[in-house]
Amino acid sequence: MDESNPTEATVPLEIFKQVVEQAALAISITDAQAHILYSNPAFQRVTGYDVHEITGNNESLLSYKVTPKIVYETMWAQLLRQRPWNGLLVNRRKDGNRYLADLTITPVVGDEGKTTHYLGMHRDVTEVHRLERQVQNQKTLIESVVDAAPVAIVMLDDTEKVILDNQEYKKLIGELGPEPAAILLGALHASLGADYDNAKKSGRGFVGREVRHAAEGRKARWFSCSGSWIEEQDSSADAFYEPARRQYMLMVIQDITALKEQQEAIRVTALRAMLAEQERIQGLREVLSGAIFQLQGPFNMLAAAVRMLERQNGGNPADSLTASLEEALAQGNRTLETLRACVPSQAEETPTLIDLNAILKDMLRLVTPRLLADGITVEWQPAGNIPLIPGRPTRLASLFKALLENALDAIHESRGERRELKVSTTAHPDRVEVLVEDSGPGVPDEWRYKAFEPFFTTKGAERQHIGMGLTVAQEVAAGHGGLISLDNLPGGGCRACVQLPVA
Repeated sequence: MDESNPTEATVPLEIFKQVVEQAALAISITDAQAHILYSNPAFQRVTGYDVHEITGNNESLLSYKVTPKIVYETMWAQLLRQRPWNGLLVNRRKDGNRYLADLTITPVVGDEGKTTHYLGMHRDVTEVHRLERQVQNQKTLIESVVDAAPVAIVMLDDTEKVILDNQEYKKLIGELGPEPAAILLGALHASLGADYDNAKKSGRGFVGREVRHAAEGRKARWFSCSGSWIEEQDSSADAFYEPARRQYMLMVIQDITALKEQQEAIRVTALRAMLAEQERIQGLREVLSGAIFQLQGPFNMLAAAVRMLERQNGGNPADSLTASLEEALAQGNRTLETLRACVPSQAEETPTLIDLNAILKDMLRLVTPRLLADGITVEWQPAGNIPLIPGRPTRLASLFKALLENALDAIHESRGERRELKVSTTAHPDRVEVLVEDSGPGVPDEWRYKAFEPFFTTKGAERQHIGMGLTVAQEVAAGHGGLISLDNLPGGGCRACVQLPVA
């Protein structure tokens, strides 16, 4: 006891010995040449050597050849400077099995300043190392699989900040900008609304939600997004007794632009085929109706002549000329009835609510090859969020296809420098208005209403037009409670205006 400090207690040497003997940590004491002078029971349990087997042997007895020579050289360089050393060594037990030792060696310096002994403390960390390597291997394997995946995968923290991604996601960064996940999540928030928050709270996630992204000056892209939320236990010391959780979101993003384009091409092809079939039937109807219309005139004149002859004969039909004419008239009427029976009926189509912008976009896509061939510039100005109208989609598609083709014919015939087509929609409280404007020669005032009459055409028989296009368009508009009008534009050209009532 220090007499100057009467409160300082001295721990008996026996207590020190008991502490070392009962310590769970393997402890050994060597001389300056690393010969073992003492080892505690924990040391004997780790190494497998009894006290009489290990005492007097050099500590190098435990060394194993796989430990690099540089490790021992570094250790002795540190110890010779009388500094403690800590590191990992691969040691060998008495039975030959190897283990990984986390070793700390401290030089014991005597009164003369020389190292007299070394205090060694080590523990077997083989299992800890195995678990660490297993976790690292699994992490590497998962990262390799994720990187090799043909879809973009990204992990987001609870603030929606990216903390892990793969190579496909990095490609999206180069294509969409620095934060593709933020862009797509914004679109998902908008499309899912409250369902997004509900999915996050319940942890059920969402699967295969399609998102469209159209950057300025670039082609629109489509992505299929799936998301799931994952909870992780907080590994900090603060959360040891009071577990806390953090929520992460795993998001899988698949570029389906090519698939959507293929589906769109198939849909447009089917629409083209359906309209072509409808036009074929309509053409047959026009031909037969035209024939009936043309034949009906002479038969009407023949009927009038028969009635005049009957009046001249005092109502006596026995006259041979009158009888012959009546027979010819009857035969002609039977022929007309046969022709009328041959006129194909229009297929019934179930009415539904229709987005006119979508129909007009499809029709513009259908005439795109002709637009490109004629060098026509298109200005497409759809109104946002126009109301839906009740109607038959195919019939309305044929209406706008007829108007577009008339406009393209007018532009082609004009052969002017201005080759422009403008299509726009406008929403009104009670109706949706569609304008189709062309830079053609315009329509003479006397034709503004005559153009809707059956069989009126300015294109001639050699163009295979019999003048029923606008007539049918007017019928379709009227069948939907709307109307069509034609006007000349101030700067030249024609404007077709279609007005259809909303639901």
